[in-house]
Amino acid sequence: MQHIPQVAYRKTVAMVALCVLLAVVAIAAICFGSVSIAPRRVFEILLGLDPSEQTDFARDALVITQIRLPRLLLGAAVGAALAASGAVMQGLFRNPLADPGLIGVSSGAGFAAALAIVLGGTLLPESVNKLPFEILPIAAFVGALLATFLLYMVASRGGRTSMAIMLLAGIAFAALAGAGTGLLSYISDDRQLRDLTFWSMGSLGGATWSKVSVVVPMVLPTLIAIPFLAHGLNAMALGEAEAYHLGVNVNRLKVAAILLVSVAVGAAVACSGLIGFVGIIVPHVLRLAVGANYRFLLPASALLGAALLVGADICARTIVSPSELPIGIIMATIGAPFFIWLLLRRSPEFAI
Repeated sequence: MQHIPQVAYRKTVAMVALCVLLAVVAIAAICFGSVSIAPRRVFEILLGLDPSEQTDFARDALVITQIRLPRLLLGAAVGAALAASGAVMQGLFRNPLADPGLIGVSSGAGFAAALAIVLGGTLLPESVNKLPFEILPIAAFVGALLATFLLYMVASRGGRTSMAIMLLAGIAFAALAGAGTGLLSYISDDRQLRDLTFWSMGSLGGATWSKVSVVVPMVLPTLIAIPFLAHGLNAMALGEAEAYHLGVNVNRLKVAAILLVSVAVGAAVACSGLIGFVGIIVPHVLRLAVGANYRFLLPASALLGAALLVGADICARTIVSPSELPIGIIMATIGAPFFIWLLLRRSPEFAI
């Protein structure tokens, strides 16, 4: 062990521990819920063993394959996307309090989702409303991409992108989108207001294989690509000028990071609703534990984010079983005190 540097050894142990944690949480997510299923039977079902002598096997197989597995995969994809995106945003803004919501992605998705819920039946042709897929996630994803495009246009001048202007424009856009969403809530009927409220609180309750087949192919490539930003983000920690002198194309790094985050968060928000704090909590915990090297921080954030959201979903399904809490409430209960603790530390590194 002496030939292995201590820091590298600690990060290797941390990565193995995160993989084990994700595996344990994933098994728990399949076993626990309104119907508890023993781990042995889960493995029998997943391995396709003979069910002839086991009672309730068909029911448990249906619960696992049609409800809990798609929900597990969707939760892991959403958690990984939000946490890795948060780590990218914190590196890009050089601020540990940054998260994807800062650049207006979530606000754009929320406003577009509100438009689809409240005005979709009126503005869209009847043939569109009868399509075999849901309009809501598509509208939310398009809204997230449009918001990113508008903010990028505002923040870009002469081939350079100002992160400070993007941050301020994102705050303004979030306020504008919030006002629009509030207006739509005001004019909505009772059913629309209920749908809008539950979507805004976030949930994995609508997880299906069709949603998984849409989200995973969009999130997975971004999770593979994001670690390639690690060298540039490490250099950006020294400042933009220093990163440029180290050979980093700073503007290309900004554009690539913003596009990857927009696609990942847009896909996640479109299928799960608004879930906050994952992008803040996960990278910061890992940074405190094993340092700020983005070569480790980015993949580790994806693993821990997936485990955290799947774990929160278990809590959401079991605390008030057989009913279900919106997962946004669980994350806010965890994340808000953690965020206040971060603010109370009053570290100079929080300055933008």
